[in-house]
Amino acid sequence: METEQIVEALPATTTPPPTDDARLIEYHLAALRRALAEPGEHRLYRAGKLPGLFPVRAGVCIDAALNALTENHLETVRTEAKGRQLTEWVRITPSGVAFVHRHDSPQAVLRELRETLGTTREGVPLWMHAALEEVTGLQLRFRKQAEQMISRLDRLAERVESALQRLDLDALPSAAFDVPWTNGLLSYLDRRRQAGATSACPLRELFQATARCEPKLNLQEFHTALLRLAEARTLQLHESADLDAEYVLFHANRIYGAAGR
Repeated sequence: METEQIVEALPATTTPPPTDDARLIEYHLAALRRALAEPGEHRLYRAGKLPGLFPVRAGVCIDAALNALTENHLETVRTEAKGRQLTEWVRITPSGVAFVHRHDSPQAVLRELRETLGTTREGVPLWMHAALEEVTGLQLRFRKQAEQMISRLDRLAERVESALQRLDLDALPSAAFDVPWTNGLLSYLDRRRQAGATSACPLRELFQATARCEPKLNLQEFHTALLRLAEARTLQLHESADLDAEYVLFHANRIYGAAGR
């Protein structure tokens, strides 16, 4: 009888529903990941069986799509009008790649883990307080060890990134050192791959990302640097079916439209 009374006294635990802000970010990130995994143009919204970056043109999806366009994470390529229905075609921008990288990189995951480990006992049901008091010492030791491990992993990640950058610079021929923005170009390709991209980066996207740090950059300088890096085997040039005529690179009777590491 006493056991039954105790069980009845325990408060029911429920999982709070996700907030609108959390759902907005979830749809936002999912759309950018989809655009990054499949290069080229995409419908902004799914239409019947036709795929799109956002599943429906309603509710939080509209807010998430508007946010992605406003923040320049997606750019409109063209629109198609069919009756009263307007279909927007978009593609991911360098800012969108950076947004995915910030949220999905190992450092971001580790920081989220650290915040979770730092959660206090607020909100814990009252019936658990006695049990928590008995394991307080174990919790503190575990938290301290976990924070130390995360701190070491953060420092290790910084050292690895620094070492990779040094290796990239060491691999460049002496002529490539005349290009001050080479390291930024290579870093963008690395961040893009870490964010989940499985295909080579279109030259249009790579040029736009590089020009953000080098506003006076022109296509001739950009193409010259790409050829030097390709000769040094620091990056690879790819022939692509999805070519943007303004940014393609013609070399040795080949037409290159993308680059990768």
